[in-house]
Amino acid sequence: MSSPEAPDALLEGTAAPELAVAEAIGRLMHFWGFKRPMGRVWAVLYLHPQPLTAPDLAQCLKMSAGAISMALAELEKWGAVHRSWLPGDRRDFFSAETDIWQLVQRVMRERELRLIRDFSQALEQADHSYTQAQLQLSDRDPSEVVELQELEYKRARIQQLRHLSQTGETLLGALVAGAPVNPSALLTPAAPSNS
Repeated sequence: MSSPEAPDALLEGTAAPELAVAEAIGRLMHFWGFKRPMGRVWAVLYLHPQPLTAPDLAQCLKMSAGAISMALAELEKWGAVHRSWLPGDRRDFFSAETDIWQLVQRVMRERELRLIRDFSQALEQADHSYTQAQLQLSDRDPSEVVELQELEYKRARIQQLRHLSQTGETLLGALVAGAPVNPSALLTPAAPSNS
């Protein structure tokens, strides 16, 4: 039993624009750090009115069964495709998640926001280390003024980076929550001088 609206229909007349869109989405997803086949597979499913099987997708996209299987597994992991079954048919059918904003929010929450938080934590630890080193130097011989100034300079730079990471976390957090983004968060204090 073939799936509803099998890709044979796609290959007649509408295939060229659909495949062009699939390729464009594949490039976009690759730019965003995902594998290009994931974008191609998702695009075909998104543009198709009925769920498709893995062999349907392989035929439409001229991709191997293995490549389709890997792309579908990754897309399922991200909640970008859904698997379903038809009574009397043992094959799996796949459809695209159509709430694109929900997909973008999930990626930003689980990937970008996590990276920014890790970055913030590393900066906080560095700032703490520099603070401890400054305290130790201030108790010593005043002849180590140059070393103390260098630590103060590095700490000021770390503070700038911390401000940047906090701004990024605030902006991404607002986007993920669907809240308004306040552009004043982009304002940064003056950079430390090189003197």
